[in-house]
Amino acid sequence: MKSYLMDAWNYLDPIYYRCTRLQYLQEANKSNTILRVRLTRYKGAKIILQDGTIIQKNDLLLKIHLHNVRMLRELEGVTSEMKRAVYIYHMIKQSLPRLAAYVSAHQKCEQIKGVIGISFLNSGVNRLGFETSPIHSKLYLTYKKITLIPINVMAGKKRLDKDPIYLFMSKQNLLQSYQ
Repeated sequence: MKSYLMDAWNYLDPIYYRCTRLQYLQEANKSNTILRVRLTRYKGAKIILQDGTIIQKNDLLLKIHLHNVRMLRELEGVTSEMKRAVYIYHMIKQSLPRLAAYVSAHQKCEQIKGVIGISFLNSGVNRLGFETSPIHSKLYLTYKKITLIPINVMAGKKRLDKDPIYLFMSKQNLLQSYQ
């Protein structure tokens, strides 16, 4: 069952990629990082980050998406939850310098306030420089839970104990930490 879902997801991912206006972050060696990005306007509640950056409705953010199919393929042989978490942590950490370079070179760099992501994965995000915040809209939270079910099934999660959360990082923090 899991392999059929992976095959289906692998087939649908290029369509999803085109429909969502995502872009790959490429390394100098032309390989893609685990992150895909797009500009978005924030629609949630006002957030004040630790460095004083205020993110409010309609601010321009760079939304990050994990390339889930690629990540799951790379984790296929890893059965330990701890090893999987460490591997994912390092994949993301290796992608963040490229994310910083992308933001600093972007034509709208001055308007971009920061980075946003939504994930069930939240262990270790603070060490990477992200701050977390709950999703306050019950409707949006339910929508995200439903849309994240297939990836959790493929990842072998039997039940979803946690709600997805927002991950934020200010542009200033991203550039200071990873550029």
